[in-house]
Amino acid sequence: MSGGGPAGLAAALRRRRRLARLALAWEGVWPRAWPVLGIAGLFGILALLDVPALLPPRLHLLLLLGFAAALGYAAWRGFRGFALPGAAVAERRLERASGLRHRPLAALADHPAGDDPAALALWQVHQQRAAAQIRQLKVGTPHPGLPARDPVALRGALALGLVAALVIAGAEAPERLRRAFSPAFAGPAPVPALRLEAWVTPPGYTGAAPVFLDAAGGSATVPAGSRLQVSLSGGSPAGGSAPELVTPEGTTAFRALDGSSFTAETALNQGVRLAVRRDGAELAQWSLAVQADAPPSVEFAEPPARAARGLATRLPWQAEDDWGLATLRAELLLVARPDAPAMVLELPLPGGRPKQARGNAQPDLSAHPWAGLEVEARLFARDGAEQEGRSEPARLVLPERSFNHAVAKRLIALRKRLSLEPGQRGPARRELEALAAAPDAFEHDTATYLALRIARSRLVFDRKPEAVAEVQELLWETALALEEGRDGRTLRALQQAREALRQALDQAEQLPRDDPAQAEQRAELERRIQELRDAIRQHLEALAERLQRENAEAIPFDPQSRLMDQREMDRRTRRMEEAAREGRTEDARRELAELEEMLKALEEGRAQRAESPERRQRRERGQQQMGVVQDMVKRQSEMLDRSHQRAEEEERDRAQRSRQQRQQMPGFRWPPEPPQAQPQPGQSPEAQAERDQDGRRQRALRRALGELMQQFGDLTGEVPEGLGRADQAMREAQEHLRNGDARDAQQRALRALQEGGRQMAQSMQRQFGQGQQDGEEDGDPQDMAGDQQPGGNGQDQAQGQGEGRDPLGRRSRDVSGTADNGADTRVPDEAEMLRTRQLQEELRRRGGERERPAEELEYIDRLLKRF
Repeated sequence: MSGGGPAGLAAALRRRRRLARLALAWEGVWPRAWPVLGIAGLFGILALLDVPALLPPRLHLLLLLGFAAALGYAAWRGFRGFALPGAAVAERRLERASGLRHRPLAALADHPAGDDPAALALWQVHQQRAAAQIRQLKVGTPHPGLPARDPVALRGALALGLVAALVIAGAEAPERLRRAFSPAFAGPAPVPALRLEAWVTPPGYTGAAPVFLDAAGGSATVPAGSRLQVSLSGGSPAGGSAPELVTPEGTTAFRALDGSSFTAETALNQGVRLAVRRDGAELAQWSLAVQADAPPSVEFAEPPARAARGLATRLPWQAEDDWGLATLRAELLLVARPDAPAMVLELPLPGGRPKQARGNAQPDLSAHPWAGLEVEARLFARDGAEQEGRSEPARLVLPERSFNHAVAKRLIALRKRLSLEPGQRGPARRELEALAAAPDAFEHDTATYLALRIARSRLVFDRKPEAVAEVQELLWETALALEEGRDGRTLRALQQAREALRQALDQAEQLPRDDPAQAEQRAELERRIQELRDAIRQHLEALAERLQRENAEAIPFDPQSRLMDQREMDRRTRRMEEAAREGRTEDARRELAELEEMLKALEEGRAQRAESPERRQRRERGQQQMGVVQDMVKRQSEMLDRSHQRAEEEERDRAQRSRQQRQQMPGFRWPPEPPQAQPQPGQSPEAQAERDQDGRRQRALRRALGELMQQFGDLTGEVPEGLGRADQAMREAQEHLRNGDARDAQQRALRALQEGGRQMAQSMQRQFGQGQQDGEEDGDPQDMAGDQQPGGNGQDQAQGQGEGRDPLGRRSRDVSGTADNGADTRVPDEAEMLRTRQLQEELRRRGGERERPAEELEYIDRLLKRF
C-alpha cells in the first residue's frame, strides 16, 4: 500500500478496511447460506425431473409446503444472531493477515493526552513508525470453512445432480420449473411433450452404422435394403388418433407400444419421400435416396499357369466390392467335355469383409483326373447381398506328375482317357486285362495285380457314373505305388499306423483311471502297436529289397545287419505294449517318440544314399573340415588350460615371495595380508620356454586355420565369420604369449572357433541337406570340444552315427573305400558314471568357494559346462 501523505494513507486504509469487511461477511454468510441453497437445489432437481407434476395435486401442495418450511427454518437458524462485521474487526483482520504486531492501526487513530512539545515529537515519530509498518497491508483470501460444515462433500453431489437434471430436461426445463410451483387442482393432466425419433438401419453385410434422421425433416442417402424405423411419443392425450406413416405406396398406421408411444418401420429398396402425419397434421417429412448395391468385380491379375516351382497351379486374382467381399471361388471346366461337372476351388479371402483384395492361390491339382488336360478357369466373387460377379474365362493345361515306370505311364494315360470319354469302358477294360496278363512288367507284385483286376471288375459290373471316378482314384494309387516302389507303399502304411497309435494314446489319456472302458482301450492300444510292428517290419523288408537291387554291385547285402535294427524296433514296441498294458501312456508315448526318431534317421540315411557321388564327396569333405575345426577347438582349449596353470603357478610364486619378504621385515604378524597381484619382472626359464613353445603351437594352429578357411571357402563359396574372428584372436594370443597374459585372447579364439563350427554346420545344412549329426547347431558350444570324450559330439560320434553304419545296420566305407570308421557309441559303465558324479560334485564345491582367484573360478565354470 502506498500513498502521497497522510490523506493518501487514510484513503488506502479505508479501501482495505472495506475489502476486509467484505471478506469477513462472506466467511460468515456462506456457511449459513449453504443449508438454504442445498434445500433449494434439491427442489430444483426434483422439479427438472418433473417429479412434482406427476404427483396428485394434494401431494404436490404438501411437497411445496414442506420445502418452503424447510427453507424458512434453515434460513432462520442459519442467520440467527448474524451481524455485519465492524471497522474494528476489519482492522484486526488486516493486522493478522499482514503479520503486524502491537496494533499499528490503532496508533494512527489515537492522540496524545498533553501538549508537551517533546511528547508530541515522540508521538509523531511513533506514528511514522506505525505508518511504515502498515504500508503493505493484506486482506487475505476468504476462508468460509465450509468443508467443516459439509465433511462428506454433499455440495458436489448436488451440483452434479443439477447438471444431470438440466441435461435430461433439455428445452423443457422452464416449463417443468413452472409446473413444479403450480399444482394442477383443475383441468386435465399436463400433456407430455411430443418426441419424434427416426433412424435408418443399413443391412448387416454393409457393416455401416445407423443413420439418425433430423426430427424436423430433411434428406439422406442410405444403402439399398435398409430399414427405416420411426418412434413417436407424447404430444396428444390418451385416446387420441394413432399417427400414420405416409409413403408413395400408401399409408401405414403406427403400432402402439402404450397409451402415448407408437412405432413404425418399413424397408427401403428405392428412393422415396416419407411423412409422419397425426390428427391431420404433418409432423415431419424426409426425402431418402437409396444407393444401389453393385455386384462385386473379379478378374485374373495375370493369366493362370503352372507355378514356377513344383506341380502347383498359379491362380493370381484381384476382386473388389462397394461393401465388402463375402466369398471367392474358382471353377474349372474341362475344355474337351464342357458338360462335365465343374471343379470348384474355394479361395481364401483376407480377414473380415475386404472391399478390395488380391492374392495368388496355388492349389496342387496334379493328383486330379484332369491333370495334363486343358481346362477353362473362371473366378466367382459373392458379396453379402448374395450378388455374384464373374471374371472372363482363361484357359490353361493343369500340371501333371511325370512317371517313369512303364505300367504307371499306361495307367495314367488310361486315367486321362476315362476323363475325356467316361463312357468308353470297353477299351479301358481291355487295357486293364492286357496289363494284368503281363505281370513281368510290374515285378509280379500281388497288390498291383489285384488293383488291376478290381478296376477291371468295377468298370464291367458297376454301371453307376460314380464308378469311373472311383476307378480313376484306384489307378492313381496304383501308379504311385509302382513309381515309388514297394517302400513307398509301406512308408505310407507306416505313417498311417503311427498316426493311429498316436490317436489311441490321446484317447487313453483322456479316460479316467477308474473308467470301465480302460480295459477296452488297452486292448485297442495293443492292437495298434501290433499294426505298427507289422508296418515297420514290412517297410524294412521293402527297403532292404530295394537297396539289394540298387547296390548289389557296390555294397554286398548282409541280412544280419538289417536284423539289428529290426530287433531294436521290436524291443521298443514290446516296451510300448507293456506300458499300454499297465496304463503308463506317458512311457508308451516316449517309446513312440524314440521309435519315430529311429525311423527318421532311417529316411535320412536313405536320402543320403540317393545323392550323387560328386555331391556325396563334397559333403564328406565338409565333414572332414568340420572335424578339423573340432580338433582345433580341442587344441586351443588345451593351450588355454596350460595358460591357466601357468597363471596359478606364478600366483603361488608371488605369494611365497611375499611371505618371505614379510618374515624378514620387523613387526611381522601372522597370518599375512593377502598378496597383491603385481607382475614380477623376472620369470623362470622353464615358464619362458613353455610360453615360447605355446607361441609356436599357436602360430601353427593359426596357419592351419587359414588353410581350412580357404578350403571351406572353395567348397561352399563362403567363409564363416566366426573363423575370421578366431584368426584375429589367435594372432593377439600369439603376441601376448611372448610377454604377457594371453588368456583373454585365447578365450576369445576358443569362443570364435566354436561359433565358426556352428556356422559351418549351418552352411553344410543349407547346401547339402546335412542333419545335426555332423555338428550340433543348437547345442552347447562347449560340446564341440568334447570329441575326445566317450559319446561326445565330436567328429568320432558324427562319423559313428552318420558314416559308421547305414540305417540298415551295415558298415560303410570312407572316401578312399578302405578304412572302416564306424564304431558304435560306447555306453559308460556304472564305475565311470560314479567317477563322473564325484568329479562334478568336487568341481561344484570348489566353484562355490568364491574367495578363489577369478581365473580359477572361470576355469571351473568351463569344466562344469563340459559335463
